[in-house]
Amino acid sequence: MENSEGTLIDLYIPRKCSATNRLITAKDHASVQINVGDVNAEGRITSSFSTYAFCGILRKEAESDDSLNRLAQEDGYLKNVFSYQQ
Repeated sequence: MENSEGTLIDLYIPRKCSATNRLITAKDHASVQINVGDVNAEGRITSSFSTYAFCGILRKEAESDDSLNRLAQEDGYLKNVFSYQQ
């Protein structure tokens, strides 16, 4: 779709699940998006944050807390919380 200036715009841009890379559709009402803010040395939140989106299927299987721990550890928010068992 184009606007009056000729640039391409979309009315709906779907999100992807951060843990499974599944497409989060418009009808997935169980999906959530969590913003984790960065803090400075004083413990005050800065203007930057990381966004994590989880699909409803992941939440239904009760795997969103493990996925959030894994993703937060990969981004450096947590240390030694999530470990893989092989």
